Amino acid sequence: MSRLARTDTAPELALRRELHSRGLRYRVQLHVPGNRRRRIDIAFTRARVAVLVDGCYWHGCPEHGTRPRTNREWWDWKIQRNRDRDTDTNRLLDEAGWTVVRVWEHEDPAAAADRIEQLVRPTV
Repeated sequence: MSRLARTDTAPELALRRELHSRGLRYRVQLHVPGNRRRRIDIAFTRARVAVLVDGCYWHGCPEHGTRPRTNREWWDWKIQRNRDRDTDTNRLLDEAGWTVVRVWEHEDPAAAADRIEQLVRPTV
């Protein structure tokens, strides 16, 4: 697991390309306020919008998440721990005044970018 990519994953890059093509500018891998060990995947600092791209397997996607047959108890614990961490990260960001957008890796980048753009560029 230590060799798995934690940044610049294919779904993250696809979403970043889509956002950039729309003229949106952002920061990458910004520290979460209140916990320097966690990072925001895509951060719009002026609008205070934090985008986190979650992998279906690692975060227990209800549509695409799979469970291994071997060592099932440990994997259930591991995925639940990831979900608990996600909830805590959402809480920390909310307390710091950020809006959190969670995007599953299977989501269409254009559809996710639409949701994000509405938060970053509110209509007047």
